[in-house]
Amino acid sequence: MKIDLLNVSKNFKNITIISDVNMKLKKGKIYGFAGRNGTGKSVLLKLICGFYLPSSGSILFDGINYNEKNEFPPNLRALIEKPNFFPDLTGFDNLKLLAQIQNKISDDEILNALEIVNLQDEKDKKYNKYSLGMKQKLGIAQAIMENPDILILDEPFNGIEQSTVEKLIDYLNGIKKSKIIIISTHIRDDLDKLADVVFKFDGGSVVEEKND
Repeated sequence: MKIDLLNVSKNFKNITIISDVNMKLKKGKIYGFAGRNGTGKSVLLKLICGFYLPSSGSILFDGINYNEKNEFPPNLRALIEKPNFFPDLTGFDNLKLLAQIQNKISDDEILNALEIVNLQDEKDKKYNKYSLGMKQKLGIAQAIMENPDILILDEPFNGIEQSTVEKLIDYLNGIKKSKIIIISTHIRDDLDKLADVVFKFDGGSVVEEKND
């Protein structure tokens, strides 16, 4: 499994956000996107997910351009920017509703995802009663619960207590062998604990910075 970005650029109203990016992502590694807010990290994540179309260039998943097929890449899950759920449903019921779209996982697998993010004790609380950190945890749980091949997490640790951050770092390192994982954050310490390869974002350009 691999993702190839070939000369990818993205413009909004003649303003270039991402310029001529080339990137190869392979199974078995965690990739870090580093840079200050506003440097294009989230835009590139949305391009990879298929939420945006490139202004130029191609994004290939095992050689297939899903943009040309008007399809989203298969078995990819993401948390990008702030999570959003139904306010009057519980955390568990929100995940259950999402799981019913594909109907491929059981209640036990949903509960396991909640346990991974230390949200099992709040699973029956309504979402509108959740704190910022609890909302973030639920967003991560929805991204991991169906065991995707490609996992994208944008600023995943915002508002989360350190004990859960450490648990998630261990979890992500434990599953990376069979996946492509992309973590975007402006907190370099998190990437130092996670990323095998770091791409530095600055002024629309992207440069590979570290390859351990």
